[in-house]
Amino acid sequence: MTISSSLNAGVAGLNANANRLATISDNIANSSTYGYKRATSEFYSVVVHGDLSTAYSAGGVRSTSFRLIDEHGPLIGTSNPTDLAIDGRGFMAVTTIDAVNRGIGDLPISLTTTGSFKADANGILRTPTGQVLMGWAANPDGTLANFPRDTMKAMTPVKLDQNQYVSNPTTKMSLGANLPATATQAGADGKTYQMSVQYTGNLGTQETLHYVFTPTVPATGASNTWNVTIADSASDDAVIAEYNITFDSSQSSGGTLASVSTVTGADYDAGTGVIPLAVGGGNVDLDIGAIGVTGGMTQLSESFAPIGKATNGTPVARLVGVEIDDNGYLHANYDQGFSKVIYQIPVVDVPNPNGLASHSDQTYQLSAESGPFYLWDSGDGPTGKMVGYSQEQSTTDVTSELTNLITTQRAYSSNVKVIQTVDEMLQETANLKR
Repeated sequence: MTISSSLNAGVAGLNANANRLATISDNIANSSTYGYKRATSEFYSVVVHGDLSTAYSAGGVRSTSFRLIDEHGPLIGTSNPTDLAIDGRGFMAVTTIDAVNRGIGDLPISLTTTGSFKADANGILRTPTGQVLMGWAANPDGTLANFPRDTMKAMTPVKLDQNQYVSNPTTKMSLGANLPATATQAGADGKTYQMSVQYTGNLGTQETLHYVFTPTVPATGASNTWNVTIADSASDDAVIAEYNITFDSSQSSGGTLASVSTVTGADYDAGTGVIPLAVGGGNVDLDIGAIGVTGGMTQLSESFAPIGKATNGTPVARLVGVEIDDNGYLHANYDQGFSKVIYQIPVVDVPNPNGLASHSDQTYQLSAESGPFYLWDSGDGPTGKMVGYSQEQSTTDVTSELTNLITTQRAYSSNVKVIQTVDEMLQETANLKR
C-alpha cells in the first residue's frame, strides 16, 4: 500500500506540474498580447491518512489553475484615438460583429479591458477579431438620457457615419450694444437705432435677427428707457419679442441695466441676464447682461455702438474624427471646429473580477462567481478612467515565467525519478518469488 501510494503521488506530481507548465507556456506565448491576463497554478497537498504513527500513505498533490483578471498591465500609447484602455479597475462592454450582422434581439455581451477599435465599412467600431464596442447613444444635441446602471439592454453598438454632415445651429447670442444716453433726454429727436446680427439656423442656413431701439423721450429730464423689438428672418421677418429696458443713472452703477419688462416674448432672467428667444424652428439664449452688472447692454455717452454676435453655431459640418475623454464620452469632431458627444462608454465593474469566465480574444463573461455587474461613469466609484490612444499590455513578466519554467521542469523530473524508483522497488519485490 505504501509503495503504490508513492507511485500515485508521483503521477499526481507529474499531472500537477504538467498543468503548471501549460499556464507558463500560455503566459509566455501571450507576453505581447494586448489585454492578456496571466494564468497561474497553485498546488495543494492531499492527505490520505492523517495518523503519522501508523504506516504513512502518500496522498500526492492536486493543482488548480485560474486567471488573474484583476491584475493590470501597463498602458502603451498609440496613434489611433479609438485604441481604448481602462487605467485601473473595470471593463468595457463588447459584443460580436456576427451577432450585430444577424440582428438578433439581445446582443451577447462580453467584457474586455482594452481594444484597438476601428470603424469598418458600415462605420461600426470593432477590433480585428470582431469585438464590437458597446455604449449609450447620445441625443442629437449631444445630451444623454438617464440610463439604468444594472442592465445593458440600453447599450448599442458604437457606429460612426464617416460621411455624416450635421447642422450646428446657434443656441447662444450676446448683445453688448451701447445706446446713447442723450437720446432719452427731454428735447431729443426720438431717432431710432437699428442693428442686425447673423446666426446659424437649424438647417445650417444664415439667418438674421434685426434689433430696433426706440428711445422714450420725456417732456422733462431723462427717462433712460428704450423700447426694443427683435425681428427674425427665419420667421419671415416677424417681430418675435419686444421689451422695455431702463438703465441706471446713479453714480455707482450709471449706464448699466436697471430693469427689463416684457411686452411680448419670453421673460428676461435678471439673475443671468438671458432672454430665451423663440426663433424660427428653435431657441436662442440672448445674453443682454444682468441687472447692475457691466459687460451687457449699456447707455453711456452720445454714441451708438452696435455690438452683438452669435457665440456658437457654424455652417453645416462634416465629421472628421472621434476622440474619447476621461469621462468616457465619445466626441465627434467636425471640420467647422466644433465637437459634440455622440456616445458614452460606461465602465463595467463586478465584485470579483477573477470569477469571470475567460474566453478567447481577451474577453470575459459574467458568472455566478463574478457577482452582479454595475455600469459606472469612467473614473467614478471604484473604476479607472477610460483612456484613448492607448492599449493595455500583457500582464506577463517573461523573466518570472522563465524562472517558473525552470522550477517546474526540475519538479517534473524529480517526480519522474520517484516513479522510476518505485518501479525498480516493485520489480525487486516481484523477484522475491523466484
